[in-house]
Amino acid sequence: MGATKLAANPGFSAGLEGVTAARSGLCSIDGQQGRLYYLGYSIEELAQYSSFEEVCFLLWRRRFPTASELKALKKRFVECRALPEEIAPHIERLPKDAAPMGVLRTLASLLCNLDKNQDNGVAANEERAVRMTAQFPTMMAAFHRLRRGQKAVAPHPSLDHAANFLYMLSGSQPTKDEARLMDVALILHADHEMNASTFSSLVTASTLSDLYSAVVSGIGTLKGPLHGGANEEVLKMIDAIGDASKVEAYVRESFRAKKYRIMGFGHRIYKTVDPRARVFKEYARNVVAGTDSERLFNINVRLEEVMQAQVGSKGIYANVDLYSGLVYQALGIPPDLFTPIFAIARVAGWTAHVLEYWQENRLFRPNAEYVGPEPRSYEPVEKRRQDYSKA
Repeated sequence: MGATKLAANPGFSAGLEGVTAARSGLCSIDGQQGRLYYLGYSIEELAQYSSFEEVCFLLWRRRFPTASELKALKKRFVECRALPEEIAPHIERLPKDAAPMGVLRTLASLLCNLDKNQDNGVAANEERAVRMTAQFPTMMAAFHRLRRGQKAVAPHPSLDHAANFLYMLSGSQPTKDEARLMDVALILHADHEMNASTFSSLVTASTLSDLYSAVVSGIGTLKGPLHGGANEEVLKMIDAIGDASKVEAYVRESFRAKKYRIMGFGHRIYKTVDPRARVFKEYARNVVAGTDSERLFNINVRLEEVMQAQVGSKGIYANVDLYSGLVYQALGIPPDLFTPIFAIARVAGWTAHVLEYWQENRLFRPNAEYVGPEPRSYEPVEKRRQDYSKA
């Protein structure tokens, strides 16, 4: 029998593109103008004036903290950074060549098993959000050092969130500029409306599963190369190009042969330059000045110019991944930690969206448009044809 003949379904949207699946007061995007806001505050202002700790409070409580509230949150982060004693042996037993995102997913699940608090109220889940946000950097830094044959570095009680992460990675206190650069990177990645990993987290949360499971869903989704990891591919691409003078030929050959995709461009929502890319570009410009990475930055700038001329009219512009990898590289961070850093920041957004969604929870249960065979009768095995592929 042939496939069922179905009339076109006006409600069908591949990948749910253009479908509004939830209401949220946390993050808004103007894709036409290239604007991003957290609770009405522009990402440019937040990157210039705020801190990651402030942004966490903003997302969780829907307002900025007072001075005393910010001090209390920072204190709680410091108190929560140390990992439960059961975690360290698990990190030590993990394969040294394990993918860091897989490691983070595993350890986040372990945190769930170690949480004996049965309270699933708002305050208890806010506390879980704080603990996960505080502990994700510690877990990733510990794994990174152990896989290199180094001892894990204990969290530094006097350093802020971003600076402490860099300290735990390297064992040395970062400069003020380095700490600020990481802080901005975390702010830029803290939330981004209904992206794939946030949606995944909400689908899990909508079943009234626990907050850890929702976050693990987000991590697993972010692990996919169509969501996280593109900035690592950008670095590989610009290294392959080699020089700014070769950009036009590279793009031309890419379009002609369709052999490889130009990474760092295009976005489902933005039809102009991603505002996060603009912020990262200026920070990258400053951090690479006078270093070996300046050559790579110049390749990126030229690539952005050529791509804008070639496909800007189609709404394909630079996205957040074009310059973020250069920033992380300048901070001495290995490429396979780029996506875990994304998760270290986005856990604030995932948990904020879940806490918000639970206020008026409704189980996600979309439909699928059936395109399979028409109704038919069961056929005993001895009567079935040998090769159904020729049917």
